[in-house]
Amino acid sequence: MAVITEKKIAVLSNPLAGVGKAVSLGFRIQELLQQRQVRFEAFRDHWPDKLDGFTHVFLSGGDGTMNYFVNHYPDCRIPITLFNGGTGNDLHWALYGKMTTEAQVEHALDADPRPLDAGSCNGKLFMNGLGIGFEGQIARDLTGKKKAPGKISFMRSVLKNILFYRSNVYTISMNGKDIREKCLFISIMNGKRAGGGFYISPESVITDGKLDVIRIGKITPVMRLRYLPVIEKGKHLSLPFVHPGRADSITIGSEQEIRYHLDGEYHSATHLQIECLPAKFLFHY
Repeated sequence: MAVITEKKIAVLSNPLAGVGKAVSLGFRIQELLQQRQVRFEAFRDHWPDKLDGFTHVFLSGGDGTMNYFVNHYPDCRIPITLFNGGTGNDLHWALYGKMTTEAQVEHALDADPRPLDAGSCNGKLFMNGLGIGFEGQIARDLTGKKKAPGKISFMRSVLKNILFYRSNVYTISMNGKDIREKCLFISIMNGKRAGGGFYISPESVITDGKLDVIRIGKITPVMRLRYLPVIEKGKHLSLPFVHPGRADSITIGSEQEIRYHLDGEYHSATHLQIECLPAKFLFHY
């Protein structure tokens, strides 16, 4: 097999992601590149300050790892391949479905990169989605805690909060209109699903230059329990208390603290300025 000299891969693994899964997956990626005699450098605990000299980025982690990457390298134009080393892996699912690690490596080495949109909120980037209110409270609960695989940790927090969380009033400005409404949560989505498999925004297209806005109005705890499985399956958009929309710029304010997450990473503020960033990053998918 001839040595491929024109490629040099940065293999970045998150030691905190996926209860060790990201590190194990990173080693597997390195083995596959060695078998193909492709040059690479692997990074785990300390990522490089810059990615100069690399032609590809292979990133092992979940949505939180992806969020860290785009905020650490906001001007990256090197093609990225995301491997499912996290707990929820919602962005990975959107891009690769059930593609194996071996197939992803082969595809990334041979295929042309394609652009993906990103989002910006108060100057911080996100790739998959932003969740406000109930979703933000769940992210707050999970911050600093060891997460179980899949959506187990997410569901534990959901069940903890579903009976007692109090909806807040928000002012939402988008598409030239102002809406003042009490909401259980507001999801600003680039991808289709969040929380390890909840299809919150089943009609989202990650390359359309828009963000999908899903507002869930104030509903009783009994209704929350009843409709949670419906939301999980993505069958909720026609429900009377669900208000879907789409915009390239959204402003959200509240008299109370806004608890929100960016790709699962918790933040808080009283005013959010959100924008879609079309074709911000290049991915092999």
